[in-house]
Amino acid sequence: QMELQESGGGLVQPGGPLTLSCAASGFTLDDYSIAWFRRAPGKGKEREGVSCLSNTNSKTYYKDSVKGRFTISRDDSNTGYLQIHSLKPEDTAVYYCAIASQCFCSDNGDGCYEADFGLWGRGTQVTVSS
Repeated sequence: QMELQESGGGLVQPGGPLTLSCAASGFTLDDYSIAWFRRAPGKGKEREGVSCLSNTNSKTYYKDSVKGRFTISRDDSNTGYLQIHSLKPEDTAVYYCAIASQCFCSDNGDGCYEADFGLWGRGTQVTVSS
């Protein structure tokens, strides 16, 4: 019954902006911390945790490689967002949202840990190419 669904991916030129959405159904998203992960081509099943927004204190976490370029947020429509202000080719990946009771992330910019997040969306493809 609980479900997450990503949307907003597409083909974008380097330097361009993109906003990804994560719609929650069957539960209240505000009750959970929300994170964004990505799976780059050739990396198998491993997903890189790029950002998280805590539900307990609203603290945000960003992996160093995206800090200053990505912004995580949520709103009253039970939807989370990842705003990407300036894309790089190395951002090409399938992007996933996930929830957990806390942000299980590093405080020093190493990212978030996928094994600690229990509910995932199916992903949305972001391709950065000129």
